[in-house]
Amino acid sequence: MTELLRVQHVSKRFGGVIAVQDVNFTMRQGEILGLMGANGAGKTTLFSMIAGNVATTSGQIHFEGKLVPARPDLACRLGVARTFQIVRPFPGMTVLENCLIGTLYGSGRQKNLQAARKTCRTLLDELGLGAQADKPAASLTLAGRKRLEIARALSTHPKLLLLDEVLAGLNATEVNEALSLIQQLKQHYGLSIIIIEHVMKVLMRMSDRIVVMHDGHQLMEGTPAEVGNDPRVIRAYLGEQKNVRAA
Repeated sequence: MTELLRVQHVSKRFGGVIAVQDVNFTMRQGEILGLMGANGAGKTTLFSMIAGNVATTSGQIHFEGKLVPARPDLACRLGVARTFQIVRPFPGMTVLENCLIGTLYGSGRQKNLQAARKTCRTLLDELGLGAQADKPAASLTLAGRKRLEIARALSTHPKLLLLDEVLAGLNATEVNEALSLIQQLKQHYGLSIIIIEHVMKVLMRMSDRIVVMHDGHQLMEGTPAEVGNDPRVIRAYLGEQKNVRAA
């Protein structure tokens, strides 16, 4: 498969705090890459650098051979879109209007409002939000707001979708529905996906490969089986007598 993303010796400091230190990995088109690590491991900071929200202190990130700029609008136009851990739709706007915002950016920017509305209504239907399209975003449940966050990201026509804890706070039924939806969207839109998730079994089940972060450092990279049986991962996150296998 063709290389899509290259993260080269990337570090980020906030004053005297080292949030990310010398992270290196590549990602191929069509992959689902998991980012694993405890709170404070540097996962979201790394996401923010890939999405152009935060500049690297050192190192470079290339997407399809192009340097990712430290501007999210320009990174979006390259084909990188993200969701956020804390979902904050515009509550006074409708679900459809929230989705329309995404059509102003990205590689498929649409200037025709009618075409943009059609794109968003199709996305909302696919994400199970078609019936709520003309309702205020504030009326959505947590699961609905997370789906709207995905719809808004998809409306930018990304090649790479970054999902930051999209399953957090969902019940078991909602988690299973979300997992099926993510797989369907990946196949339908030909997406590559990087996902942060604290439910280890879910991450093991979804990911083709996993990058493990620990205290800002890259602990290892490998397949779910390799990660689940690596002594360093077991010591750092799972305890000496445990391992993780795909569910």
